[in-house]
Amino acid sequence: MTEVSIIVPCLNEEATIDLLLNAIRGQSFPLSDMEIVIADGMSTDHTRDRITAYQSKYPEIKIILVDNPKRIIPSGLNCAITASTGEYIIRLDGHSIPDPDYVAKCVDLLKAGVAENVGGLWLIQPPSNHWVARSIAAAAANPIGVGDARYRYGQTAGYVDTVPFGSFNRKLFQKTGLFNENLETNEDYEFNVRIRAGGGRIWFDPQIRSIYFSRSDFISLMKQYFRYGYWKLQMLICFPGTLRWRQALPPLFVMSIIILGIAGIWLPAARFLLAGMMLIYVLVLIAASVPQAIKNKDLRILIGIPISIAIMHITWGSGFLWSMVKSLVRG
Repeated sequence: MTEVSIIVPCLNEEATIDLLLNAIRGQSFPLSDMEIVIADGMSTDHTRDRITAYQSKYPEIKIILVDNPKRIIPSGLNCAITASTGEYIIRLDGHSIPDPDYVAKCVDLLKAGVAENVGGLWLIQPPSNHWVARSIAAAAANPIGVGDARYRYGQTAGYVDTVPFGSFNRKLFQKTGLFNENLETNEDYEFNVRIRAGGGRIWFDPQIRSIYFSRSDFISLMKQYFRYGYWKLQMLICFPGTLRWRQALPPLFVMSIIILGIAGIWLPAARFLLAGMMLIYVLVLIAASVPQAIKNKDLRILIGIPISIAIMHITWGSGFLWSMVKSLVRG
């Protein structure tokens, strides 16, 4: 049995898969004790060719490539886990770059019994130097945009509700089960809910760091956060007690816009209330963007970050509400 299996669900990651594999090859943890299991969602670009070429170039790295015909993340994770042999399982993504000591630190904490799931800090970076991409990356690490998600900006280690990616002892899956393939996203949070329900703990350590590439344009960001909101409601149907304040605010915000907008057709007071609410909202977003604009010496960031955060809030809330409507219609 291999000591560590790094599992990677991926789909059309030709632009970043070599970066991930290079980062794994550069780990301080011995390569001879690791394997990489990549579950490919039937990529239509050159992702598989790049993986195969990398495997030929660096035969000292054990890479196992498996198919993920369902093409969603949880099924990819399950396919990779099933094909893996490691005592410890560490999840990464095709658009991530772990620090050189990422694997070693995860394994050390798991061996010490600190928690059943160990994860760390996302260092969110733009995939290009375009001002829109940089704005989105800054928004994705801004507390106004993402609430109290410590793994995006926290600097203090401790027990949390969830961490990105995660690392586990294989025995945990025998106790908790695999990832829920009925959820296209939020599968990691749902899995962590089951860990905690079984008495397990989730540990966040900001010294365990990985670069994560954010979306490059506003349209992609809209689709991403609408999907996040939609599937969050589906997860909450199973575990309603896990709702957090940061998750309730976006749908309430969108609902208030809709209600005041409709009421404003007949009631002038509703129009004034909506205008005042939106003015305060915009001013808060601009104020939250000033430090980044000054740091980057780019006034475009002062526009791009508020737009990005507004997209995140409104599309997440809209996806959540749409999921609620569809669930009610289905009965």
